[in-house]
Amino acid sequence: MSRPELPPASAWEPLVEVALAEDLGRAGDLTSQLVVGPHVRASARLVARRAGVVAGLPLVGFVLRRLDRAAEFRPRVEDGDRVEAGALLAEVAGPARALLAGERTALNLLGRLSGIATATRAQVEAVAGTRAVIVDTRKTTPGLRALEKYAVRCGGGRNHRFGLDDAVLIKDNHVAVAGGVGEAVRRARAGCGHLVKVEVEITRLDQLEEAIEAGADVVLLDNFPIGELYRAVGQGRGRVLLEASGGITPRSLRAVAESGVDLISLGWITHSAPALDVALDFD
Repeated sequence: MSRPELPPASAWEPLVEVALAEDLGRAGDLTSQLVVGPHVRASARLVARRAGVVAGLPLVGFVLRRLDRAAEFRPRVEDGDRVEAGALLAEVAGPARALLAGERTALNLLGRLSGIATATRAQVEAVAGTRAVIVDTRKTTPGLRALEKYAVRCGGGRNHRFGLDDAVLIKDNHVAVAGGVGEAVRRARAGCGHLVKVEVEITRLDQLEEAIEAGADVVLLDNFPIGELYRAVGQGRGRVLLEASGGITPRSLRAVAESGVDLISLGWITHSAPALDVALDFD
């Protein structure tokens, strides 16, 4: 698996600035200013308290150096690496006040993203040997989408659309307003550019043929029972990409994948993944 590239700085630097401002407020880190001298240096070890997959490590270095250019950050693993509990992730050194002031913001970001990567990797491994690819959704933390989708890639998953502007996804409410699956797809197909994919959500098997004939590139099978997933694959494979979504849990994931669908989208890997426990231990 190739390592994903961190999104452009323009996609996450403003977020980090907001997070730091949220923590430091108007007066900065009062505790460190009162307890630690301005010229004191310190060193610390960034460690994983639990096993998992790392994502967001470069953000830690950015946070610390943003507070003081003299801060040193030496990673010992890379994003996408699986680590065991107790693993050394990085070593840091520099002005003690900066390290202390940036600690929580850095750990919040690293823990959140690593938790998503860890959850994603588990689902990717659960469908190994099938044709199914694990993809995310737009159910992300507001402002964190670029980073959370990066974390999915670190875990071995792939990204669904990033927003409303980079692909057409006709949902059930669009279908209701447009007057039917076929009509909605035809309107989208007629109006979008040749590089834009058109996906449509269906809730019943009898809508599949209508979606295919209207020119859909992808059909989302929403909350289909396992038996109907098999029938949909038998009818649509080779004619359209098929995506299963809705109510899929780790317990049911393998059975869904074995139906033969091409994609399985999971909203919970971003909106409900538990953070990975990481810590900055000062020497």
